[in-house]
Amino acid sequence: MSVDMVYVPGDAFEMGTPREDLPRLQALYGVRHVEVLLPEVPRQRVAVAPFWIAAHPVTNGDYATFLQERPEWGPGAIDPRLHNGEYLLHWGGGECPPELVDHPVTYVTWYAAAAYAHWAGVRLPSEAEWECAARGGLQGAEFPWGDEPPTPARANYAASGIGTTTRVRSYPPNAWGLYDVAGNVWEYCADLWPAQAEGEAERRVIRGGSYGGAPVNLRVAFRDSHPATGAGPHVGFRCARDA
Repeated sequence: MSVDMVYVPGDAFEMGTPREDLPRLQALYGVRHVEVLLPEVPRQRVAVAPFWIAAHPVTNGDYATFLQERPEWGPGAIDPRLHNGEYLLHWGGGECPPELVDHPVTYVTWYAAAAYAHWAGVRLPSEAEWECAARGGLQGAEFPWGDEPPTPARANYAASGIGTTTRVRSYPPNAWGLYDVAGNVWEYCADLWPAQAEGEAERRVIRGGSYGGAPVNLRVAFRDSHPATGAGPHVGFRCARDA
């Protein structure tokens, strides 16, 4: 894997949000339905051991290299049970578009992300690792850069008006040298999202918000999920490994 890996020294931090803080967040970010924020409850103390994490999400170019060695994960070969029919939809003819080589790969499933990580000798980060890395050592900060609200100079999100992915490293990194941990694309984590109903399809945790996200989604505490087979334009991933 060509991407730089950043050493994260590990940390103990407060993960999540106290229930009594939800009304304030609703008012501050214009969240109409509190259910959007409930996955952050409760706040709990979490300890994360040292680890390494990629400086930026896996790019289309990185993923093309993976498919050269693992063609069974190509658009025409992947097991149909492992995707929703939109796997690598943006790759016309199954080829990586040259103009997207340095953009985060999207239209991938959680299973494909896990397969890429295994091939590269790494793994997907746990949700706690992802948040620890995104915080960059800033205890209690709202965003990877601190408490100041997002701006188009800080991240690719809805207010940026771009409406699609941007090249990795296009925005300033956090204090530990991680790029795109707020905006650009949501990122799969290793963690399974608890089923909300009997028989519900498997979902996995995603973090970080995307180019279509609101400021509330870019908060380091914000949690969401995505179908494990749900290849889509707004979800990618980055890799991690043990220290």
